Formats: sequence, C-alpha cells, structure tokens
Amino acid sequence: QVQLVESGGGSVQAGGSLRLSCAASGRTFSSYVMGWFRQAPGKEREFVARISWSGITYYADSVEGRFAVSRDNAKNTAYLQMNSLKPEDTAVYYCAASRSSTTRVVAYDYWGQGTQVTVSS
Repeated sequence: QVQLVESGGGSVQAGGSLRLSCAASGRTFSSYVMGWFRQAPGKEREFVARISWSGITYYADSVEGRFAVSRDNAKNTAYLQMNSLKPEDTAVYYCAASRSSTTRVVAYDYWGQGTQVTVSS
C-alpha cells in the first residue's frame, strides 16, 4: 500500500514557476514508477510526466522542455518543477504510482488527493 500527498500548488502569473512535491508512505516507493497527471474543469485527466525508479523520464508533448520530473528515493518524494507556465496549464495536478512505465491513467494504482495550479494571463 502506498499513500501519496501532493503539495506546492498555488496561483502564479504566466511565465512563472512552481514546484510540486509528492510525499509517499511505504517502504516500496523506489520500486514504483511515479507519474504526474492533471485535470482541468470539464476535461479528462491527462498524463503530464513520469519517472522510473532509476530516473528515466518521459513527458507529454505539451510540457516537454518546460516541466521537469525528479525523485528522491531516500526521501520517498517525487517532484514536478514547472517553468514557463501558461494559462492552459491551469488544472488540479495529481501524482500517482504504478508498477508499469505507462501514460495510461488506469494503470496507476495509487493516487494523491491533488493540488490546484492556477496560471493567470
């Protein structure tokens, strides 16, 4: 069982930056792929980024070059650094854990409660 708690959301102007954190409980954190997803009002939850236990990363085209995902296995924490934020990045952001390197929402077994990110123009 893995419990995830996100933090670091907030409001920022376009072009600004935020860093989200995802603190995980459990001793097996390092064995999971950690993913970040987001959901805007009226839209489906979508993949943003993921990082494997060994640090291999993968990004959605919409955030490639602007966002960076990382993890500290010793601290049981994953991070999402978001730079050059745009109004279209506004959403609730979720971290999630999976045994598979995938972008599919249904493949992630554990989810955090989400944190709101609002980008104003």
